[in-house]
Amino acid sequence: MFDPKFLKDAAERAVSTVAQTFVALVGTDALDILSVNIADAVKAAVAAGVLSFVKSFAASKVGDKSASAVRLG
Repeated sequence: MFDPKFLKDAAERAVSTVAQTFVALVGTDALDILSVNIADAVKAAVAAGVLSFVKSFAASKVGDKSASAVRLG
């Protein structure tokens, strides 16, 4: 389960989620849609990344042992 391919896939998904969450929160603050400071944006982004990794772990139990719940092969 924690083979290099799975870890690389899960890490890529988690990092992507962190970046997307951070940019979304900072962007909504810049547009005055949502007021959030940088520290809170970082905390939320890290939390989203952790949840992404947990989702990847759970998906490995039902999919094809990758970080995706969808069977690709």
